[in-house]
Amino acid sequence: MTDSSRRAAEDQPLRPLAVSSARVALWGSVAWLVALVLTLAVPALHEGDRHWWPWTCFAGVAIGALGLVYIRRGRGNASDAA
Repeated sequence: MTDSSRRAAEDQPLRPLAVSSARVALWGSVAWLVALVLTLAVPALHEGDRHWWPWTCFAGVAIGALGLVYIRRGRGNASDAA
Protein backbone atom coordinates (compact mmCIF):
# COMPACT_ATOMS: atom_id res chain seq x y z
CA MET A 1 0.00 0.00 0.00
CA THR A 2 1.41 3.39 -0.93
CA ASP A 3 1.68 6.26 1.50
CA SER A 4 -1.03 8.33 -0.23
CA SER A 5 -3.53 5.45 -0.34
CA ARG A 6 -2.84 4.70 3.33
CA ARG A 7 -3.60 8.32 4.25
CA ALA A 8 -6.81 8.24 2.20
CA ALA A 9 -7.92 5.08 4.02
CA GLU A 10 -7.16 6.67 7.41
CA ASP A 11 -9.22 9.77 6.58
CA GLN A 12 -12.43 7.82 6.00
CA PRO A 13 -14.57 7.36 9.11
CA LEU A 14 -15.21 3.84 10.34
CA ARG A 15 -18.71 2.53 9.74
CA PRO A 16 -20.31 -0.29 11.72
CA LEU A 17 -20.86 -3.60 9.97
CA ALA A 18 -24.42 -4.50 9.04
CA VAL A 19 -24.83 -7.63 11.17
CA SER A 20 -28.04 -9.08 12.54
CA SER A 21 -27.88 -9.15 16.35
CA ALA A 22 -30.38 -12.01 16.41
CA ARG A 23 -28.18 -14.10 14.11
CA VAL A 24 -25.14 -13.51 16.34
CA ALA A 25 -27.10 -14.54 19.46
CA LEU A 26 -28.51 -17.58 17.70
CA TRP A 27 -25.14 -18.87 16.48
CA GLY A 28 -23.56 -18.18 19.86
CA SER A 29 -26.25 -20.27 21.54
CA VAL A 30 -25.77 -23.04 18.98
CA ALA A 31 -22.02 -23.03 19.67
CA TRP A 32 -22.65 -23.36 23.42
CA LEU A 33 -25.14 -26.16 22.76
CA VAL A 34 -22.55 -28.06 20.70
CA ALA A 35 -20.02 -27.57 23.51
CA LEU A 36 -22.58 -28.88 26.02
CA VAL A 37 -23.26 -32.00 23.97
CA LEU A 38 -19.53 -32.64 23.57
CA THR A 39 -18.79 -32.22 27.27
CA LEU A 40 -21.60 -34.61 28.17
CA ALA A 41 -20.63 -37.15 25.49
CA VAL A 42 -16.95 -37.33 26.48
CA PRO A 43 -16.66 -38.42 30.13
CA ALA A 44 -13.14 -36.99 30.51
CA LEU A 45 -14.60 -33.51 29.89
CA HIS A 46 -16.97 -33.55 32.86
CA GLU A 47 -15.22 -35.63 35.52
CA GLY A 48 -12.80 -34.66 38.26
CA ASP A 49 -11.64 -31.05 38.18
CA ARG A 50 -13.79 -30.41 35.10
CA HIS A 51 -17.13 -31.21 36.75
CA TRP A 52 -18.26 -27.60 36.22
CA TRP A 53 -17.73 -27.54 32.43
CA PRO A 54 -21.25 -28.74 31.49
CA TRP A 55 -22.77 -26.10 33.77
CA THR A 56 -20.79 -23.39 32.03
CA CYS A 57 -22.06 -24.60 28.65
CA PHE A 58 -25.61 -24.76 30.00
CA ALA A 59 -25.30 -21.18 31.27
CA GLY A 60 -24.06 -20.08 27.83
CA VAL A 61 -27.07 -21.69 26.15
CA ALA A 62 -29.50 -20.19 28.67
CA ILE A 63 -28.07 -16.67 28.52
CA GLY A 64 -27.91 -16.84 24.72
CA ALA A 65 -31.56 -17.92 24.56
CA LEU A 66 -32.59 -15.08 26.88
CA GLY A 67 -30.60 -12.64 24.74
CA LEU A 68 -32.25 -13.95 21.59
CA VAL A 69 -35.71 -13.46 23.10
CA TYR A 70 -34.73 -9.96 24.20
CA ILE A 71 -33.46 -9.05 20.73
CA ARG A 72 -36.44 -10.53 18.91
CA ARG A 73 -38.83 -8.53 21.09
CA GLY A 74 -37.19 -5.40 19.68
CA ARG A 75 -35.36 -4.14 22.73
CA GLY A 76 -31.84 -5.15 21.80
CA ASN A 77 -31.59 -3.88 18.25
CA ALA A 78 -28.39 -1.91 17.73
CA SER A 79 -29.69 -0.53 14.42
CA ASP A 80 -32.12 1.72 16.30
CA ALA A 81 -29.42 3.15 18.56
CA ALA A 82 -28.39 6.74 17.97
